[in-house]
Amino acid sequence: MRLSVPVYVSVVAACFGAAPPDARKIPPGMHPVKPVSSGSSSPAADLRIARGQYFSYALPQGWRVGEDGQFALTLAAPDNKAITVMVGNAGYPPNYSPARFVYEKLMALRPENLQIGQPRPTAPVGGFAHAYQFDVSYTMRGIASRGSVKCHVAPAYDSAVMAMTAALSEANQWPAYSSWLPSVADQISAVNGAAFGMRGIMAQNLQNSTAYAEAARQYRDWSQRNWQKVTDDRNASQDRNNFHFRENLGAVQTYFNPYDARVPLELPTTYQYFWVDRQGNILGTNDSSVNPNSGSNGDWKQMPRQR
Repeated sequence: MRLSVPVYVSVVAACFGAAPPDARKIPPGMHPVKPVSSGSSSPAADLRIARGQYFSYALPQGWRVGEDGQFALTLAAPDNKAITVMVGNAGYPPNYSPARFVYEKLMALRPENLQIGQPRPTAPVGGFAHAYQFDVSYTMRGIASRGSVKCHVAPAYDSAVMAMTAALSEANQWPAYSSWLPSVADQISAVNGAAFGMRGIMAQNLQNSTAYAEAARQYRDWSQRNWQKVTDDRNASQDRNNFHFRENLGAVQTYFNPYDARVPLELPTTYQYFWVDRQGNILGTNDSSVNPNSGSNGDWKQMPRQR
């Protein structure tokens, strides 16, 4: 039965750590209750160290291993729009051009309009003496792609072992990947002396590597900044459907707290309007004309509905 007078309910938001309002100030018929639930943010993803027969590597969350052989290792993103590659061989002449080596290995991917920038010295991965870095761009099946490629060189008496590490993605995603994916590509490490067809390549211990720790930190920072945006871009329609389905199934409504908009609150559908004070106490009513600030020294704000 619909009541003819305004009905209020006080909801104590436990996630704010607030104490309930003074019982003497609660009008008759008002009862402290807890929210149905509160929203939460996704935990930051992390790098997982994995090991194959010839290589160990840092695997981002959701990524999968493509090729895992004696001469090459590839890792692919969940949406197949980014990859990391390590490929190498022993027996090259000591003066073999790093730019030529990079060109030959990238052409195995069958890119179109491959453009390779000027080489610049950079730090090599474990087991190699020196390295050169190149910016690259190309087109794959009509889609523009970009990336960063390094050529690592380990000279011997009359030959050299050369390896390429590459971080590549579609061009529109590269600005986000460029801050951490090249570091992940550099974490591929030979753990079998037969890697690249030559004994004696020293493996680095990724678990204790400062380079791995830095790559993991950069990846976590990127994940924290972008997880929601990436998810929304990929699943915007599905997210909206799931949001409404969850509200309907749980008989809840989702609102924002004007004093702390970081965490949305799911409140009962019993009332149409909700107000919150600085302590996190919430009042609900079906009367749009009621303002709890009238005749009160509290500082109440109406809670906006999440759409």
